[in-house]
Amino acid sequence: MAVMITDECISCNACEAECPNLAIYGAGTPYILGGQEYAALNEEHTYIVPDKCTECVGFYDEPQCIQACPTEAIVRDTNRVETKEQLLAKKEHLDEVGR
Repeated sequence: MAVMITDECISCNACEAECPNLAIYGAGTPYILGGQEYAALNEEHTYIVPDKCTECVGFYDEPQCIQACPTEAIVRDTNRVETKEQLLAKKEHLDEVGR
């Protein structure tokens, strides 16, 4: 399961530096995946790229961004449920193609 940033976000970007997968971007900032640039997923506030989020599996026991958020705007995305094995496979894929 990926995590997501809700509209409660104040765009402080405290979470961005905590992400080992480089999955968090500032509002309106295009994201990079596998060396390719894609349009920003959110123009209003900081956002997480679900295809890059592994909930820190393979790095930490808990998602670091949730702890870093001063407003509790980062929550688990119940529309993107993944097993630990799937998250580890995603991490391995990101290791191969580049974050």
